[in-house]
Amino acid sequence: MKTFKIVSAFTLLLVVSLSITAQVPRVRDVRQSLPARQTEESKPEQTPARQAETQAQQAPASSQIFYVCTTNGSNRNDGSKGSPFKNIDKAINTASPGAEIRIAGGNYYGTLNIGFIESEKPVKLYGSFDPGFTRQDIVSYPTLIQPDNASARTSRKTLLKFTKDVAGTVIDHIIFDSGERNAYHEREGIVEGIEGGRLMLPTEKPSNRNSTVGEPLLQFVSATTGGDVTIQNCIFINGASFALQAGHRSGKFIVKNNVFVANKMAAIEIYGTCARTGGPGTNTLCSEVEIAYNTILFSWSRTKDFLDMGYGIRIMTGCEYNIHHNILGGSILAAIDHTRFNNNEWINIDHNIFFVNKDKDLHYSPASNTRIRIDAQDFDDLEVASVNGNRNEIPTKLKVNKDYLQGYLNARYSEEVDFDRNSPANQWRAAMGMNMQGSISSDVSMFANKYPWKDAISLFGNIEEYGAQTP
Repeated sequence: MKTFKIVSAFTLLLVVSLSITAQVPRVRDVRQSLPARQTEESKPEQTPARQAETQAQQAPASSQIFYVCTTNGSNRNDGSKGSPFKNIDKAINTASPGAEIRIAGGNYYGTLNIGFIESEKPVKLYGSFDPGFTRQDIVSYPTLIQPDNASARTSRKTLLKFTKDVAGTVIDHIIFDSGERNAYHEREGIVEGIEGGRLMLPTEKPSNRNSTVGEPLLQFVSATTGGDVTIQNCIFINGASFALQAGHRSGKFIVKNNVFVANKMAAIEIYGTCARTGGPGTNTLCSEVEIAYNTILFSWSRTKDFLDMGYGIRIMTGCEYNIHHNILGGSILAAIDHTRFNNNEWINIDHNIFFVNKDKDLHYSPASNTRIRIDAQDFDDLEVASVNGNRNEIPTKLKVNKDYLQGYLNARYSEEVDFDRNSPANQWRAAMGMNMQGSISSDVSMFANKYPWKDAISLFGNIEEYGAQTP
């Protein structure tokens, strides 16, 4: 028997000194008063061509405020502060467009534990309040959307999805976690100190659980109307697909002061969905995207062979990007993907920290059939609008789970192919004009293993002026 071994491996070498204590600066330009509201200065500047459309699509203002508490609320209540609803979806269904919904700490994933929440209207979701709704604190009173695995038997959808109008939507102080819903291997990809093995794909059937739901954590579908959207002070963790995926027609989409950890394919993917003008080969500017002060770590590939996807941020077409003051590390491929041929003059990448991204910090395709891999120290050679202050640096005060980090640094994938063309079976197949056969076995030491959600909270406020600050 002839055995051919194909080994695709990588070992990321890093000397990391993780301090026990971290700086915990207060947010300055990132933090907003409670409840957070957009200021006039935060409104995007729009071209005349987009301004009329955006104005027509803006949701009506609402003075409604509803309250939700899973521990002492009831969906038969009126949703007032003294008589809160029990479920977020009940509040959304009751609210008018633009209403504010304040959510006490607890785990919420749909009435009757359906496992997902959907909205066709813009609302403002403010989570992590104490039971009396006087204090908002994601550490002391975390609001989670964290379905269990049982929910995957009947519903296999995105944790939170907006399906139509979005103008004025705000999502604040909420933890999105698929770690309990996912299926993890019992024997393969075991990492000491981390619960479970490697993530199982949706096509794999575990012996004692429902299969993984391969949907994003938060999604705005491509058919949504335009308008401003703000995602801030949230945690996105253990996504079996994208953490945040959005189609945006017009306005400004802000992703600010969030933590993204252990998500598959990409942490952030936002693309323009407005009507294209200008003919073939041209892009139309739909909206502005600001991605700032986020901590983005351990972005895993689509499959366990580490060959496809695995990005922190994907620059898609139709949007102007302002990417600044983020911490971007531990991506299986690159921290930023710029291979979709979006216009260079719409791209600003400034004052970000990059480290331990397996296949360089940025993937860039200036033309078809090309892919250039670039370190942050060489960004000045890019012909984009702005690339200032980016650097390769190990943030030693980043409070990463050490067991997870160790497993990631040693992650490797291997395949073993057994094929014998002279075996009696293959000789008979050849004589009959049939294809000869062999077998392939594969092994991976770590792949999208579950990151502890409580440890992700510790990633706020580690590095002053970079990454997610203390909300």
